[in-house]
Amino acid sequence: MDSLPTSAMQEDHVSMGWGAARKLRLVVANLRRILAIEWVTAARGIELRAPVAPAAGTAAALSLLRGKVPGPGPDRWLSPELAAAEQMLAAEALVTEVETTTGPLA
Repeated sequence: MDSLPTSAMQEDHVSMGWGAARKLRLVVANLRRILAIEWVTAARGIELRAPVAPAAGTAAALSLLRGKVPGPGPDRWLSPELAAAEQMLAAEALVTEVETTTGPLA
């Protein structure tokens, strides 16, 4: 948040909090989208390491993702799959699933 003087320095502050809050909402949405892409990509990387088994929390995250997002296969439009991963992140399903397996993360 910021403020700036206006009217030839006669008015002290013009609140820019509203604009900052709107920008924050956009930043959080974009970050969630980026994390969804990272999650889908990381899942594929983990699957390429088979037969090496991931840790329990990672396996829970992978299992949750594969419940809605299929693994590799023929070429297809990935937008619906990325949107599904993004929705799971928005619903905090990933944290809930991993904490069910590992206990509280905090």
